[in-house]
Amino acid sequence: MISIIDVLRRLDAGEIAADWAAGACAEAIAAREADIGAFVRTDIARATAQARAATGQPLRGMPIAVKDIIDTFDMPTEYGSPIYAGHQPRADAALVAMARRAGGVVLGKTVTTEFAYFTPGKTRNPHNLAHTPGGSSSGSAAAVAAGMAPLAFGTQTAGSVVRPASFCGVVGYKPSSKLLPVTGIKCFSWTLDTAGLFAATVADAAFATAAITGRDLRIDRATPATPSIALVRTHLWGEASDAMQRAFDVATRAAEAAGARVRELELPQSFTDAFEAQDIVQNYEANQALAFEYDNHREQLSAPLRALLEKAGHVSSDDYDSARRIARRARSAFNDMVDADVILTPSAPGIAPEGLASTGRPIFNRLWSLLGNPCINVPGLSDQAGMPLGMQIVGRFGRDRAALEAAAFLERALRASAA
Repeated sequence: MISIIDVLRRLDAGEIAADWAAGACAEAIAAREADIGAFVRTDIARATAQARAATGQPLRGMPIAVKDIIDTFDMPTEYGSPIYAGHQPRADAALVAMARRAGGVVLGKTVTTEFAYFTPGKTRNPHNLAHTPGGSSSGSAAAVAAGMAPLAFGTQTAGSVVRPASFCGVVGYKPSSKLLPVTGIKCFSWTLDTAGLFAATVADAAFATAAITGRDLRIDRATPATPSIALVRTHLWGEASDAMQRAFDVATRAAEAAGARVRELELPQSFTDAFEAQDIVQNYEANQALAFEYDNHREQLSAPLRALLEKAGHVSSDDYDSARRIARRARSAFNDMVDADVILTPSAPGIAPEGLASTGRPIFNRLWSLLGNPCINVPGLSDQAGMPLGMQIVGRFGRDRAALEAAAFLERALRASAA
């Protein structure tokens, strides 16, 4: 993988040229893209030329892979659907425009599931081509894992940043809700859709987000603070594989050995109710967000998405409003009951499932997406076959820097325990 911070340090030291990262991405794409299929399209020549011209900005020509539900004015955006084949937006999504302003260059558009729902694309897992990379940000996670991009944008409505990051063994950062703008991103659920990103390390993700937003999120300048951590297994613990449960214990011991204050936390029934409410909110809003496509191009929708929208059409406004109230109460309860800096919980039920028919289940992500908390997948663990198993750090809403620091702490702790 390519580290953003490492590239920029070498660039500042005069060790590499401004287009080095673009060239490294081009080599990796040439070597691995045919097998992995992370991209819908690339424009390496333009990205290289723009990288050479980038000076002064924080990202200084850093190549970025952009999920293909995020609009780009200079590349088609097809939302993973034949309905939008060749669709060319007139403007960048706000996130892309901000990234260009910060000196990033768009390397290409990455594969997404259809409208960021569950129907898989062509992408394969770089660690084992017989396994899914996850979804819906499948191409973005795989591109970073395979060294084809140092930074990639994705989105999460249920688990579409953290889960593929876990499956592909990269850092996936879903910020607090709406920290990154979603204007110009194809909507599935306006309450839940959250822009996020993938990178090689937690410090890389923090640096890139700081560069794009101008927020004080950088954590690469000092040793991360030692956090207090609440271990949350949730009511779904029985759904976690044996390998994931063992990895969770390894991560717990590593954090304790590094000095973290760790304790168990059992969530009350209200959080189980909130988990169920996420699906209601998501489906009710998807039925409205995709009303045009369903009414006018139904035959071009996949069978699973058609079934979802038909089912969602029967969700009443009363049920939707009740689900939103449940979510609001859970957000308030989280701040009252969690007496720790962050939560540690699995990023996924286990390794990436074998086969490409499914992108895996977001059951360990849905709750936190509903609450809007910042979430970071921390890689560094694997099963006996070498397939990645990710740990999820969940922070308090709006306390993204603290969550990133805790994730960096765990990242270091896992490296030390493996040494």
